[in-house]
Amino acid sequence: MQSYAIGQAARLLGVSPDTARRWADAGRVATHRDETGRRLIDGRALAAFSIEVGQGAAGEEETPYTSARNAFPGIVTAVKLGDVAAQVEIQAGPHRLVSLLTREAVEELGLEVGMQATARVKSTSVHIDRT
Repeated sequence: MQSYAIGQAARLLGVSPDTARRWADAGRVATHRDETGRRLIDGRALAAFSIEVGQGAAGEEETPYTSARNAFPGIVTAVKLGDVAAQVEIQAGPHRLVSLLTREAVEELGLEVGMQATARVKSTSVHIDRT
C-alpha cells in the first residue's frame, strides 16, 4: 500500500504542511516512520481521514482547495466494481468527486483505496488519471 509524506498528504487534503503535522501530532491521523526516519501516513488511513476533513470535521483550520483547469488531485476513497461498470470516489481537499467508468479502465489504472489520483472534469464527465 502506498504511503504519503506529510507534505504530500497536506497537498491532497488542501491544507498547509504545518496543519497536516499538527493533525498528526494530535493523533487525528496515524503516522509511521520509514527507514530514513521520515513520517509517513498510510494511504488507507489518509483516505479515511480525507473524508472526515471533506465533511467539515477538520475544524476552522481548513484552507479552501481550488483547482486549476478543472483538475482535482486527491486520494481514492472508494472503488466499487460491478460486472461491467465501476464507481470511483476521490476526495480532493474539501471536494468529493465520483466517477462512473468501466471496470476495465479501473483495472488498467490499478485504482485502489488510498492511492493518489487526479479527477479531471469536463462538462458533466469526470475522468480519472492515476498519478
